[in-house]
Amino acid sequence: MAISSFKRNSPRHPSPFQSLRNSLKFSVMDRYLAIELILPFLFGVGVFSSLGVSVDALFDLIRKITESGLSFAIAAKIFFLRFPQFVAYSFPMATLLATLMTYSRLSSDSELTALKACGVSVYRMVLPALGICCLITGLTFAFNELIVPAANYQSAITLAEALQEDNPPFSERNIRYEEYKKIMLPDGESEQALSRLFYAKKFDGERMQGLTILDFSQEGLEQIVSAKSAQWNSQQSLWDFSDGTIYIVSTDGAFRNIVTFENQQLKLPRAPLDLATRKRNYDEMNIAEASGYLDLLKQGGSDDQIRKLQVRIQQKYALPFVCIAFGLVGAALGSHLERAGRATGFAISLGIIFGYYLLTIVFGSIAQLGYISPVLGGWLPNLFGLITAGLLLVRSSR
Repeated sequence: MAISSFKRNSPRHPSPFQSLRNSLKFSVMDRYLAIELILPFLFGVGVFSSLGVSVDALFDLIRKITESGLSFAIAAKIFFLRFPQFVAYSFPMATLLATLMTYSRLSSDSELTALKACGVSVYRMVLPALGICCLITGLTFAFNELIVPAANYQSAITLAEALQEDNPPFSERNIRYEEYKKIMLPDGESEQALSRLFYAKKFDGERMQGLTILDFSQEGLEQIVSAKSAQWNSQQSLWDFSDGTIYIVSTDGAFRNIVTFENQQLKLPRAPLDLATRKRNYDEMNIAEASGYLDLLKQGGSDDQIRKLQVRIQQKYALPFVCIAFGLVGAALGSHLERAGRATGFAISLGIIFGYYLLTIVFGSIAQLGYISPVLGGWLPNLFGLITAGLLLVRSSR
């Protein structure tokens, strides 16, 4: 009876799954570390965003007020429209500063030593920081996609209207657009074949000039359209061509018909106009808009423009995730430092941030030159940050 009672009441060893679940459970330590991280993070957001907007936007607006007569009301509006971009940029920097300052303070107060004495590993200590970093990564991504592009675009439009700038927001020469269609082969496979080729020599913002269109969309019939000018008719969703000729060619290469016209409406895609009048730069587009513009560039843009946009898209994906790399680097590095005040932590953070953005520029330029892929150009700085964090954590665990 005693033996059976002992068996029934004796503690059971937890399974590996239960041990993992218990280690990942949100504990008092996690709550304590999360609270300690929040205040330095908010401090970093305020400092870095204010510093960035002051250096980049404020000085430029002051110059425009004094030199171009920009009103204070418009300048204030533009200032607040530009502010979200610097807030988004400050999130990774503030993450680095918060983890660096928090873990250096815990180290100097021997709190990390006490946790190690209780059997808590270094990897478990940085787990709350990793969770906070993941939340900040999502916040940064949402900010960059939903708020920053629209605010930047509205800022650019407001400034252009206030200064009455006459720089044309469109491509003025050599607009090319290729349209493809899927055709079925005799063996049942499919392939992409050229359907239309659109070319215009000039564009003045309203009308295309010097147009040549090769149309292969109708099977067994090829059409060549040459026109002096053309304008998009938005009400009827077609093109109004002026002073041109239509050449209809059979499959054997012989002319079947030639038609001259003064005015002719043709139902062709609007994409060439979209390609010519693209008004937003890279900072004014989110990933979906940039990807749509990339599809247009692949059909009519230069290789340099295409590769540059591919790199920018990858950098847009990679930027939010640098919060994780910065957070782990800050936590691992802070655990080695004695108590670092805000000035010391700020100085170390600036050095790491400068190194990261230097790598971003270098690898982005290499990718634009074609020596590495756009994916590597956008993500290699993050990879270096994660490797550095891993090495520091391994060193801390010894």
